[in-house]
Amino acid sequence: MATIRKKSGYYLEDFTLGRVFRHHGGKTITEGLFNAFTDFSMTTNPLSKNVEYARLHGYEGLVVPPGLVMNVVFSQTVADISENARVNLEYIDMRYGVPVYIGDTLEAETTIVGVKLSSSHNDRGVVHVATVGRNQRGEVVLAFERKVQVWKGDMSAEVTEGELEDKPVVESVPVIPAYDPGRDYASKAHLTSADSYFEDFTAGDIYEHARGRVMTDEHIALTGQLDNTSQVHCNQQMIDENPEKFIGGKLIIYGGIPFNLCLGLSCKDISDNSPADVIYRSGRHTAPIFSGDTVYASTEIRELRDYPSRPDLGLLVTTLRGHKFRPPKEGEEGFQKVEIFYLERELAVRRRSHYAS
Repeated sequence: MATIRKKSGYYLEDFTLGRVFRHHGGKTITEGLFNAFTDFSMTTNPLSKNVEYARLHGYEGLVVPPGLVMNVVFSQTVADISENARVNLEYIDMRYGVPVYIGDTLEAETTIVGVKLSSSHNDRGVVHVATVGRNQRGEVVLAFERKVQVWKGDMSAEVTEGELEDKPVVESVPVIPAYDPGRDYASKAHLTSADSYFEDFTAGDIYEHARGRVMTDEHIALTGQLDNTSQVHCNQQMIDENPEKFIGGKLIIYGGIPFNLCLGLSCKDISDNSPADVIYRSGRHTAPIFSGDTVYASTEIRELRDYPSRPDLGLLVTTLRGHKFRPPKEGEEGFQKVEIFYLERELAVRRRSHYAS
């Protein structure tokens, strides 16, 4: 008889440049998972709500929204990459690929491309990774880099620092069904916001999205549905034993949840007529959120471009921000706005000239 205490995840000293993790499990997109996250995030795009609309626009069925694709791929990496993380620092060049449907199975693979010990705290450092997610046919659905702050497990252990000279490059562009002038797209145009076509946007405008959503302890169940095992999102006892070590001294809500929620809160105004998100150049969580916080979002329109080889579409370049409000401190008047999320987002948007007339 023996008592076996297994270590979960890896610490900073365990990561080596060039190591490739083929993450365990994979995940099939079930109807239950699809419904839970699509409904929770207040997504309004009918590609994810109305199967007849999706088929009219050339898709096989309901399209999994980008926030859920991101969460399913990202969460598979947690056990190997960020189970022992303090915080996720940045998303870099997150690029979408083929559409994802209910019933598809996604698997992920990650390469370690950088390791750096903190210059101010010898108990932590930054791990830089590149991840690719593929479906059951081996097609790329998502590719991205991220940087995460990871604890050391052994304070005396040496950390091999460096940056990989030849990072893996995965080409990934959204696969959007071709425009077909023989289809009666206008017959379903009433299902989307009438003022969210490419022609409706003006560079410099800022949309303050009307809806907000309170975060409750349901975040624990949502995180579990994604197989995200990071203990800072679910292990209250661990935090209570050493509250100074953890941000806020309480469970922090997994960042993929406000990520997904901000995309959904912006959907009616920005992406109701979008067939695909293209790329997120950079993104980060600028403040944590906890149970009881209410999340809001805004979008700045930065630039409008033609979509390559698609006169029926335009490319909308935006900055998506999430925020919450905190009670006033002494000397302050009223609740104070706190930014929690920042994302440089580019998405394809249909032109009214092709789809609503």
